[in-house]
Amino acid sequence: MGSSAVDKFVQTQNEAMSVKEFKPNLTVSQATDITGRLFGLTVSSVSPLPSYDDQNFHVVSSEGGQYVLKVMNSADSQNLPLLEVQTHTMNFLRQRGLPAQTVVPTVTGQLMSLEEIDCGFWVQKYVVRLLNFIPGTPIMQVTCTPQLLYEVGRTVATMDTILLQMEHPHLRALQRENFIWSLVSVPLLEQFLPVLDGDPLQEVVKKVIEQFKNCVVPKLNSFRKCINHGDFNDQNILVEQDGPSSYRISGILDFGDMSSGYFVFELAITIMYMMIERPRPLAVGAAVLAGWESVIPLNPEERDVLYLLVLSRFCQSLVLARYAVLQQPENEEYLMITARPGAQLLQLLWETGKDEVEKIWYRGAAEFIQNSRKPDRMNN
Repeated sequence: MGSSAVDKFVQTQNEAMSVKEFKPNLTVSQATDITGRLFGLTVSSVSPLPSYDDQNFHVVSSEGGQYVLKVMNSADSQNLPLLEVQTHTMNFLRQRGLPAQTVVPTVTGQLMSLEEIDCGFWVQKYVVRLLNFIPGTPIMQVTCTPQLLYEVGRTVATMDTILLQMEHPHLRALQRENFIWSLVSVPLLEQFLPVLDGDPLQEVVKKVIEQFKNCVVPKLNSFRKCINHGDFNDQNILVEQDGPSSYRISGILDFGDMSSGYFVFELAITIMYMMIERPRPLAVGAAVLAGWESVIPLNPEERDVLYLLVLSRFCQSLVLARYAVLQQPENEEYLMITARPGAQLLQLLWETGKDEVEKIWYRGAAEFIQNSRKPDRMNN
């Protein structure tokens, strides 16, 4: 890599170092005081929850209620229209039967509050919300049967279909140009590639980015548009036991990566995350795809790019996680929770190749549907 490229990366890294300062760092005492003052609750206990660039606390009130206090980072807190849409989306989905969190209003009836807080850097403004706590187990912690993976695909497709009906005066805020976690932003990963210097996967990532520019970008007009959740991952899906050996989806969390996008983007992101830590990762896509297509069948152009889009999301996860660790080394375990196993899966997908993976997914989805129509419908 030439010296100019190194200089550009160093400059980009230095400019982004302040991201660590954007992330709120409230003490338990501060979180307790804010919960009482804004929401009128008598707090019994407050404990930190894992988070990426915001800060979350599990709050238990003396009255017995359980909540999540969510403090947005100071950068996103400046985009109030976007946060209003995210907040509205959760309530909109809940009213239509999907298990999204709902927002608890403040004592003055507001759904969020912009607070000036000193987190040790200087006083900054952070948006604070209180969400209802949904009991359940992250899907990453349970054995995913084909039937549960089918339900994941069906649920996320249903969610995106419902969101087509949503109206809000600030919907345009979801057109997040250059939002790094949107799949359409995959070409922006090139500026971060030095984090993979010395890693053999760097060449794979470069090739995936090039294929994305050549095979996905020219076809964007062929894909059907929708609002993407954008982060339907194995930590943001909660499940509860539904019988001795089965589970049902009980919660959908974290709408912070919402953006205007495409149906096939949402499907690719979901397949990618459901592959993590699964004993037969390539087979996962078949059941998720079957569930998805029970609601929204893919068109030919969408089917043709699905493999490349899943690869692209693995590349985003790997590159951006490595970069985030440079800024938050103390949070490495959480930041790399997907990227570590994801690196092996990226290699597996790439080496297996498009034709073979598509056979596994599309034939497997057809077989799943065929088997599910039999009287002895599969229960495992």
